[in-house]
Amino acid sequence: MQTTAAALTMVRDDAFFLKAWLRHYGAALGRENCTIINHGRGEEVARLAEGCNIIGIPGDPHPNFDMKRWRLLNNLVQGLRCYYDHVIVGDVDELVVVDPAAGVSLLDFLRDQPIRRVLTPVGLEVVHRVADEPAPIEDHILGPRRHVRLAPHYSKPCVVSQGVKIARGGHFTQYDKLIAPDELYLFHLKFCDFGNYVQTMNARNAVTQEVGTGVQDTAIGRHWFAEARGEDRAVFDAFSELPMKEGFDLAWVRKRMARSWGPRGETGFYAFKRPDYEQQYLLPDRFTGVI
Repeated sequence: MQTTAAALTMVRDDAFFLKAWLRHYGAALGRENCTIINHGRGEEVARLAEGCNIIGIPGDPHPNFDMKRWRLLNNLVQGLRCYYDHVIVGDVDELVVVDPAAGVSLLDFLRDQPIRRVLTPVGLEVVHRVADEPAPIEDHILGPRRHVRLAPHYSKPCVVSQGVKIARGGHFTQYDKLIAPDELYLFHLKFCDFGNYVQTMNARNAVTQEVGTGVQDTAIGRHWFAEARGEDRAVFDAFSELPMKEGFDLAWVRKRMARSWGPRGETGFYAFKRPDYEQQYLLPDRFTGVI
């Protein structure tokens, strides 16, 4: 049994993303090294995640949902660190990938990494250009979907081998160094399929409606609220309008991250500037089938 790396997430239903998460980390690390918090003890989650470590918790809506969730995740990360060198933690629609050009698996990549540090992959948002990519997603996502946009908010410090506190949302830690390996990416899948997006947002809007409070009155991500949603098809049509960048050399992104790295006020957390980059890339063929 390997003790190099474990993966940890929390999910409430979201079968579409859970299947991708399980396919990716189950193959990369082994299901026995994957821990899933089953928020609401959903039967489908338990069935899909068979062979993983499943922790069932109550699913009652709560205005401080995100705060409670990350308190739990923080403590589980530190507990798992007693048994693994690295712990990958994040939302169920976030997958850490090693560039196939590196010629190594995720597990082998992490096996070669020193411990007592935090790794920050460059964030890429997989976007569905509906008119150009009509094929449904039946198993793998990269292939039917080939376009990504830079997503600095998803360049998350999510591979942890140091005793550090992780901020709500997983966007920052209290580790004072930025380590962003050239080979490492975080793919965010929220916008990878228009049909699934509509279903997912309907479900999340229903949860926040049940809580009964607004965006300003909760510790729940703004994107869960109907009032911040916008018009679904317009959101996806805008992806096709983003300027296309040639090639796939993102060294300049990592350099900008490093130049702006520093303390996040007096919070104890560290961060880099996260501007909105209005551009997209066509993924090289080598990424097809990776997730």
